[in-house]
Amino acid sequence: MHKDSRIYIAGHLGLVGSAIYRSLIEQGFSNFILRRHDELDLCDQSAVKLFFEQEQPEYVFLAAAVVGGIHANDTKPVEFMQSNLQIQNNIIDFSWKNNIKKLLFLGSTCVYPRDCPQPIKEEYLLSGPLEKTNEWYAISKIAGIKLCQAYRKQYGFNAISLMPTNLYGPGDSFDLRSSHVLPALIRKFHEGKLRNTQSVEIWGTGQPYREFMYVDDMADACCYLMKNYDEADILNIGTGKDISIKALAELIGEIIGYQGDIVFDKNKPDGTPKKLTDISKLAKLGWQSKTSLSDGIKKTYDWYLENITNTTVN
Repeated sequence: MHKDSRIYIAGHLGLVGSAIYRSLIEQGFSNFILRRHDELDLCDQSAVKLFFEQEQPEYVFLAAAVVGGIHANDTKPVEFMQSNLQIQNNIIDFSWKNNIKKLLFLGSTCVYPRDCPQPIKEEYLLSGPLEKTNEWYAISKIAGIKLCQAYRKQYGFNAISLMPTNLYGPGDSFDLRSSHVLPALIRKFHEGKLRNTQSVEIWGTGQPYREFMYVDDMADACCYLMKNYDEADILNIGTGKDISIKALAELIGEIIGYQGDIVFDKNKPDGTPKKLTDISKLAKLGWQSKTSLSDGIKKTYDWYLENITNTTVN
């Protein structure tokens, strides 16, 4: 990409898209094509067709998706599957038809089997059953991966697919009905501190292990790989380090300054027992993450205080 290349970021207001936008601006890129959802419905095939024909982007970051945690996946399977399939199909197809130079598709590590060996290598894709609590989203993302590979195989279309681990940071959703575990814990402990509650309740046993990556690090990896990776094979994006949900809760509680107890609701689902990415291929390409988990949580909590709540915690 050149500094004046025409770049379209699908989903530029979301957690991932906004981080990619920030990263590109910091690197000196300035020729962006951006649309809010109310300006362009990515599920609308005719609207997406017209957009690509009129705007003619050169590079596309496909970061738009319907996302959420266990509860959201479990209660809205149609939205998680149908909407994501429509978004992906439209953008990938019209990117190819309008001769864009390169497309970057963002999947997720939830595409891997529930019980695959750890750490998770890219070749484990489709080697076993998926985790039931997020299979709708996972299947849609697997379809996106395969569609990119199909267009590359049949038409020589330069589309790459990256599988980021669990992401968090500025721009995240803190809605307890739909958010992922880390932002949900930030909100729960923040509100617990404000209200001086005796305990904070957390779904599950606290025993599963998860890998968390600060979203600005992931965005930096996307920009790096857009310029340095051109293969059909999927590529993991992560830190290579994981933590139990129990230890994560304790860390967040300590950073926020919550003094009460942590109670685990063992009647609620845990999800996949362990999900750690193998990032050896990413490391060989010359990239690694920079932000520690504690520093990332502090930055995210500061953003939450400034943007989500006007109440300052002393």
